[in-house]
Amino acid sequence: MSEFSHLNPKGNPKMVNVSDKKITKRTAIAKATMFLGTAIISHFTNEELITKKGPVFQTAIIAGIQGVKKTSELIPMCHPLLINGVDIDVKIIDSEHLEVLCEVTIEGKTGVEMEALTGANITCLTIYDMCKSISQEMVIKEVKLLEKTGGKSDIKNG
Repeated sequence: MSEFSHLNPKGNPKMVNVSDKKITKRTAIAKATMFLGTAIISHFTNEELITKKGPVFQTAIIAGIQGVKKTSELIPMCHPLLINGVDIDVKIIDSEHLEVLCEVTIEGKTGVEMEALTGANITCLTIYDMCKSISQEMVIKEVKLLEKTGGKSDIKNG
């Protein structure tokens, strides 16, 4: 038997069988920090920026939600999940940076850490796409898992 969960005894890739796991409420919260720079942030009013492509934060939140729902199509060993809820918050945290928080909730047999991380990333990538006509000096600086609950263990990374 393989010591790796995603390899079968022959060493070939496999998806983990979760059929014996209990259904529990599971949540994950991911955070992304993004450098926009003053040139972009100065265009924001009432915490939104309208570009030729439309409202930046609203569009990015919708894209992030879509990313959460498509995670299993992007990451080969992720199970397709029936997501109960996604909440994405985008806020400017200083004169050059913003923060994205993506919380995903499910009642299922497997966690939603990858879904939360994907949602935060796709939100940032959409902001980049919608603001690149103003400046291309943007940097997605950090994406990390803040919290995971449910399943075998809980994690709090702060």
